[in-house]
Amino acid sequence: MTSTSEWNEKHLVENRLIEQLKEMGYEHIHGPSLDVERESGREVVLVQRLACVVQRLNPWVSDTNLNKIIRSITHIEAASLMEANEKLHSMLVNYISIQQDLGKGKKNQTVKIIDFENPGNNEFLVVDQFSISDASGTIRPDLIIYVNGLPLVVIECKSPMVAIDEQIGKAVKQLRRYQKDCEHLFHYNQFMIATSNDRTKVGTIGAQLQHFAEWKDPYPLTSPKVGASPTPQDILVVGMLIKANLLDLIQNFIVYEPDNGRTIKKLARYQQFRAVNKAISRILNAKNPRERGGVVWHTQGSGKSLTMLYLAVKLRRLEQLQNPTIVIVTDRKDLDDQITATFRRCGFPNPSQAESVGDLKKLLLQGPGSTIMTLVQKFQTDKDSDTFPELSAAENVIVMVDESHRTQYKGLAMNMRSALPNACYLGFTGTPIDKEDKSTTRTFGPYIDKYTIEQAVDDGATVPIFYEARLTHLHVEGETLDQLFDRKFREYDKETRERIKKKYADEEAIIASPKRIEQIVLDLIQHYETHIQPNGFKAQIVAISREAVVTYKEKLDELCDLESMVVYSSGNDDTERLKQYHLSKDEEKNVIARFKKPLSEDKLAFLIVCDKLLTGFDAPIEQVMYLDRPLKEHNLLQAIARTNRTYDKKDYGLIVDYFGVSSFLEKALGIFSKQDIQGALMPVESELPRLQTRHRSAMKYFDYIRKDDLEGCLQVLEPEDVRNEFDLAFKRFARSMDMIMPNPKAQPYMQDLKFLGKVRQLAKSRYREEGLDISDCGEKVKQLIAEHLRASAVEILHDPIDILSSKFEKRVDELKGNEAKASEMEHAIRHEIRVKLQENPVYYTSLREKLEKLIESRKQKQLDIVDLVEELKNIINDMRNTAKKGEEQGFTREQYPFYQMLEKQVPEEKDKEVLRELTHIITEIIQEHAVIEWTQKEDVKREMRQKIGRQLRVSKCPKDRIESLKLQLMELAAVHYHK
Repeated sequence: MTSTSEWNEKHLVENRLIEQLKEMGYEHIHGPSLDVERESGREVVLVQRLACVVQRLNPWVSDTNLNKIIRSITHIEAASLMEANEKLHSMLVNYISIQQDLGKGKKNQTVKIIDFENPGNNEFLVVDQFSISDASGTIRPDLIIYVNGLPLVVIECKSPMVAIDEQIGKAVKQLRRYQKDCEHLFHYNQFMIATSNDRTKVGTIGAQLQHFAEWKDPYPLTSPKVGASPTPQDILVVGMLIKANLLDLIQNFIVYEPDNGRTIKKLARYQQFRAVNKAISRILNAKNPRERGGVVWHTQGSGKSLTMLYLAVKLRRLEQLQNPTIVIVTDRKDLDDQITATFRRCGFPNPSQAESVGDLKKLLLQGPGSTIMTLVQKFQTDKDSDTFPELSAAENVIVMVDESHRTQYKGLAMNMRSALPNACYLGFTGTPIDKEDKSTTRTFGPYIDKYTIEQAVDDGATVPIFYEARLTHLHVEGETLDQLFDRKFREYDKETRERIKKKYADEEAIIASPKRIEQIVLDLIQHYETHIQPNGFKAQIVAISREAVVTYKEKLDELCDLESMVVYSSGNDDTERLKQYHLSKDEEKNVIARFKKPLSEDKLAFLIVCDKLLTGFDAPIEQVMYLDRPLKEHNLLQAIARTNRTYDKKDYGLIVDYFGVSSFLEKALGIFSKQDIQGALMPVESELPRLQTRHRSAMKYFDYIRKDDLEGCLQVLEPEDVRNEFDLAFKRFARSMDMIMPNPKAQPYMQDLKFLGKVRQLAKSRYREEGLDISDCGEKVKQLIAEHLRASAVEILHDPIDILSSKFEKRVDELKGNEAKASEMEHAIRHEIRVKLQENPVYYTSLREKLEKLIESRKQKQLDIVDLVEELKNIINDMRNTAKKGEEQGFTREQYPFYQMLEKQVPEEKDKEVLRELTHIITEIIQEHAVIEWTQKEDVKREMRQKIGRQLRVSKCPKDRIESLKLQLMELAAVHYHK
């Protein structure tokens, strides 16, 4: 039986993970035992092990070249962490080239560092408590996975006893700190894992918390085969760290993508890894060439283009396919450009874009090894009766068709088959296949992999989409227009009714009428300014025609100052009015780039479209689509998905329906299988049950306290664990409120939201908690609470008063009751210690111990409240006088912490004058070397360390303490003499 003392991360998380890896064939080594293999505590590569493996995998390598190879790996020249990481990744997967004579003259030879073909031919270690030290301190990641002496995976464990909402957050924060404090460890890192066993996520270097993702599928195993009731950690470890999977991920599922002047490292998500490997399995194991194909349906926004890229990367490496020809087919120029750009940005070698029918034929005749991007229309013939010529009978041609369900493929699929009769055809789609659509599966084959709308939302790959119908009296529902006429003109016969309808009641004319659009624009502006703009998001307006697009633009310009642009294709018979707003290709690109920027950088708030930018357009900052045209089936699913991309602080996308799409939504989506489109669109009201539950969870903390008793409410939140739980409950309640406002159904919860926001801000002030802030709530909620605080005259919008300020005593004296005074002082002292601990660790650590003893005495009832208040006042006075004490002994504010550290760490030196002299010498050494940005300069730090070490060696400091004291003094130097 496990004792409660073993309920910690070491037993519950770390040891479990180590045991699992050992079962998978990893060797476990305790970190300190590897110190004998290192020249210094700074080394992160296990050089001897790396050299042995390189020699074994490349037995022809000379000793001189072996040393060159090891040096190129251990000394990567790069201007940034990302550049170094990308260079190392390239060395691993593309190998190292070195000149050596193997009997036929000096030639470039390829050197393997990892044997990707035979996973068992490599050394896999899991190392715990491995310390890495340099001038900025020592880090000790919980676990590092070494492959052939290289630290490829770093794992940070947190106890499942930590607050649920903080487990992964704290682990990621630690991993980000490691990257800052020990950059050279992460030159080699392929990915990082943050885990508490119950929650586990994976990310790459530079990733923020929101970019870490779960790994929910242990493919090629199934969850039952992982074990009975496997935890998320168990599933991730099997899915990512089984030797073959780990090497597969490193070799085929990592890309570096340039983005606005920086590089983002992207690692496949579990559905991408699964889909690619299922497709490969089908290609290699099909009974005959015709059965190699199939359809991959991954809902929009979940990374379909990257899945195609990862598949292309892996296909290129498969020896069985003998350097295949890869053809990527789309049906729209913008999609063709987008996918080509993705391949090029991610460093895929030489993708060629077919410019014409003739160019496509030429490219397909090139033979194996080419990557060709083309529009499906380029498979057309001059006349319908013509047959498209056969261009390649090879079987190692892989054709990937994007948005494969579309009707235009049906006519051109035959031409593709004629041109490439033995090719393997893979269909990729962001929307599911119709229940009635037999042609797609007949053309490509059955589903290879599915990743549904609901799964993507559950994983956080996309956000849920809500819809609300507005201005019902303005709706013109396409499905009921005939009924409307039959009712209005029922006294006329059928033939006359048809004549009247044709002449006066064209649906488009009604929907595009300026008066109707003006009413919608007035409503739309108010909705956007009140509920979307405050959170910093942007909007798309979808109109029924190009004329209606222009009307929307003119009305927006007339009625508000919000900036909008229109995007539509030109036509031969365009009126002057349409020509006036039409954009050239370059202008259109510029507008789209502007739209994707934050509102704070670019004020372009609206894109107004009719057909363009409804598919294949990614702008994560878009939260709302104002829909004023009929859309059905695939078109509807594709259009609404413009709002489902994830973005910082974006919890949902929104479709505001002015046309009446929602009235025939069920019919429009009825063509798909129910489980495939589960959760595609949800009415705003569907959040209500969750709002009610979250409201209860947040309010329960104050069930037995009057709302006007703010001091009583604060006492409830005094324990840190209760504050953390309340904070999580409040955030969830605020998130649901942000989703439902301005719907009148949010009204009953408004007062409680204001009350809870007020208590939360007071708690921030009292307990000096940076986390307890409303800055992480939606802007609507923030404004509501801020207005309420001003209205109730609670002065807590400013930062807490500095403990050393004379105003602090005034603040304490104003509080009623000794309990409130003690609480205010205790948390002010804690805050001061937390902030100043790095500046003077010796003094503030002793102060913290003193504070803990006082609080414990109070809990044990050994100290009454009046005495506690007095003792806390004494601690505050001591803090105020500490600078004065240093001056009395002849030290500056910066020098005094060094003296206190030496006094504590070298108790053998009884002569205080000698200690004072040593302090002055050491701080002079530091000042002499503290040039601008010295903390970034290894040579300066090395010289500083050596000189400090010499001084310590001639003092009475014991030899076994010199190294650690030297590091502590260097850490102090970085705080006090940083330039």
